Amino acid sequence: MAIKLRDLKRETQALARAGQFAAALAGHEHMLAANPLDYDSRRKIADLLARLGDQAAAIEVYRTVAMHDVRSGHPLPALVTCKVLESLGQRADDIVAVMARSYAHGSPALGKFAARQAPVDLNADIEPVDPSAAADVEALSRRAQARAMDLSVFVQYPEQFLPVPFFSELPPALFPSALKMMRLIRGDDGDLVIREGEPGRAFYLLASGQVRVFANAGGKVVERSQLHDGALFGEMALYSEQPRTASIGVLGEADLLEIDRESVSRLCAEVPALTERIEKFARERVLRNLLASSPLFKPFDQKQQMDLLNRFEGHEVQPGTVLIREGEPGKGLFVILLGEVEVLKADPSGEDRPVARLGTGELFGEMALLGEPVTTATVRALAPTTILFLGRDYFRRLVDALPTLRRYFEALAKQRREA
Repeated sequence: MAIKLRDLKRETQALARAGQFAAALAGHEHMLAANPLDYDSRRKIADLLARLGDQAAAIEVYRTVAMHDVRSGHPLPALVTCKVLESLGQRADDIVAVMARSYAHGSPALGKFAARQAPVDLNADIEPVDPSAAADVEALSRRAQARAMDLSVFVQYPEQFLPVPFFSELPPALFPSALKMMRLIRGDDGDLVIREGEPGRAFYLLASGQVRVFANAGGKVVERSQLHDGALFGEMALYSEQPRTASIGVLGEADLLEIDRESVSRLCAEVPALTERIEKFARERVLRNLLASSPLFKPFDQKQQMDLLNRFEGHEVQPGTVLIREGEPGKGLFVILLGEVEVLKADPSGEDRPVARLGTGELFGEMALLGEPVTTATVRALAPTTILFLGRDYFRRLVDALPTLRRYFEALAKQRREA
């Protein structure tokens, strides 16, 4: 009786975790026979051949599949495979060279639109694996290797490729250096990649698999989202070691590439012009996250969000800069795009005492715009900080026109008064 492909993949993962590598290999060989477009099974076959001790066969499959991934528009899995080959004492210069020509900054092959192979339908029916398929391990290994290396189903590769997050900011000459600096994480179900509250020292590219984003809220674990292959996360670490605001754990299996701040600094030292591109890339990432997550922008569609964003002024401020001074009239609304500020209140002696810290995505300045005659605290930058500023007149028009937004700011102001 047929089962769902999704279920067979889970069964095969469980077999591999249990050390039943021949049975898991039989599963992936079976899935690839039924669906030759299942490139994930090709990579898993190489992993399992290595686990079974056939390193030579595994290396052949790894190299074939990695080059295919590069040429078919899947560079992140190819980078994973290059790291695996590196761990086996193999060079992958030829693969990295093709990748650099296709995906590096300024490559004529990069485009806004590119054809990519459709993902495998995990809800498709498939026959169960023959229980005797793993009886002859040597024959199974030869059969699986041949099937994984048979790319005859792919008749044409795309001419254009989508940019790769971070890597398409690099010039071709830096691809080998970047590969050496990356750390490969092959995560299993439940493994934590990022822990809430810990300082951010690296960012991550999700080459394959899924992860979940979750955080503690009032003693309860709240799941915020799930991320899929191709996602980049933790990019705030490019700017600072601010505490992580959520945890990220693996769902099922996942291959991730970790890049730490020190590695990025070394790359930028080799090519000083790279600094500007990396900063622009990181700012755009943070800005997209802000538009997607901030309650300030949620009531609007994408065009309205951009129109509102254009009303803000951007300012770069240095540590120690006072943005709001307690007792002065409110200037407008401030949004922290990057960096960190501290909130201070004067004690009875007139001494400023820290009462709170605010970080990326948080707002301040609203209390003096919603009924308070003057600002109730001083706000000072703690680190190099990028601020978005919206003047008081436009802010008042905005909340007058949108009752939902007014209620949000009133609740925020009330919460801060009671803190």
